[in-house]
Amino acid sequence: MEKELKALAMAGTVFEARLESFADEGQWAASGLDRVEYLISPNPGEPLRPLNRIASGGEISRIMLALETAIDARRGAGGREHSLIFDEVDTGIGGIAAETVGKKLRQLGEGRQVLCVTHLPQIASFAHQHYRVEKSESAGRTVTTVEYLRKSERAEELARMLSGSKITGAVLKHAEQLLKANS
Repeated sequence: MEKELKALAMAGTVFEARLESFADEGQWAASGLDRVEYLISPNPGEPLRPLNRIASGGEISRIMLALETAIDARRGAGGREHSLIFDEVDTGIGGIAAETVGKKLRQLGEGRQVLCVTHLPQIASFAHQHYRVEKSESAGRTVTTVEYLRKSERAEELARMLSGSKITGAVLKHAEQLLKANS
């Protein structure tokens, strides 16, 4: 796990899984007679603490991505029975870490459905399918629309993600290169 986390811009993170088994029937739960707790120390010198208490949303997404990648590697991509959803897995990363996240998401997506909300074109360029999600106001209410992007529309959307509203020829070319290199 720590090797996977290092690749996801979480170098130095210490990860531990603790298993507690209960023999007394009074402590059994609907989920079983064992309890697993994940503990992390994202910063050197800090004590291990429960993941659900100290990790940000982006960190939790990257830890989940690391877990799924490690599990897939051990069982030979055998977890095809479930979908994975990563919400803003890109929080606090960029550059090489974003590229690594994109590669790992694409790898997981070879064998199962992976949904990822991202604001980084480096990650979006690895997707098998691409949807644009936009919020707008209509009659005083917020409306969210989801639009499937055809292959021909993806470069323009990546260019918009790269530069905002002003899309130049150079930015569009960069977006096309990202798609070509990562698909």
